[in-house]
Amino acid sequence: MQYSKVEISGVNTNELKVLTEQQKLELLKRTRNGDKKAREELIKGNLRLVLSVLQKFTGRSDCADDLFQVGVVGLIKAIDNFDPKFEVKFSSYAHPMIAGEVRRYLRDFQPVRVSRSLRDLAYRSMLAREKLTEKLSREPTATEIAEETGEDRCDIVTAMESVSDPVSLYEPVYSEAGDTLYVIDQIKDCCDDKSWLDELSVKETIASLQEREKRILYLRFFKGRTQMEVAKQIGISQAQVSRLEKGALDKIKRQF
Repeated sequence: MQYSKVEISGVNTNELKVLTEQQKLELLKRTRNGDKKAREELIKGNLRLVLSVLQKFTGRSDCADDLFQVGVVGLIKAIDNFDPKFEVKFSSYAHPMIAGEVRRYLRDFQPVRVSRSLRDLAYRSMLAREKLTEKLSREPTATEIAEETGEDRCDIVTAMESVSDPVSLYEPVYSEAGDTLYVIDQIKDCCDDKSWLDELSVKETIASLQEREKRILYLRFFKGRTQMEVAKQIGISQAQVSRLEKGALDKIKRQF
């Protein structure tokens, strides 16, 4: 899904107007007094904010136009509910409302359907998470969200997971030096006889490696360290780590 294209939902994004905070406040005051022209100008002047919010949802929908329209609905709700007495920037107020509207749309129209009660709990949990994130200046834990909502932690986790998008088996989870590890690479059938035989062969091959090679593989693939971190810990150069790692992996590959 691309939001950088020139036109989206019939709107030329290269021609979108940008308002100053003072202009927004003036238009908001006029809007609250029933000025429809000011309201329309305020909407058009904040469409870039909608596009900015939608960047967080890249890949969540095949239709950018639909999400843009939903985001505009969130923007309009923010305009209708914003009060200058809040003493916050309009963009700070509108951002979570636009994001919330998009999340609700994705939740209600996702391929996997979940019960209404579970969706409602997930929605309340997301609101609590946004509130706590702003309050704590960090991502809250599931326990903190449970305390905020008064719900059981397990129910919170289940609800949040129920509205999460399915992950593709070919979603990359790690990539370095051109070698990409995908989700499918981490899935195995524990009942497959060949699997445990291959695992046994790998263990035997690793056992035959030099101690330094085993140490490097352990730090790189079990501890998740970068080559630079491994080099610093072992006391050799990053180039040596790269060479030894490649050599050890080649030995294992030759075994198969």
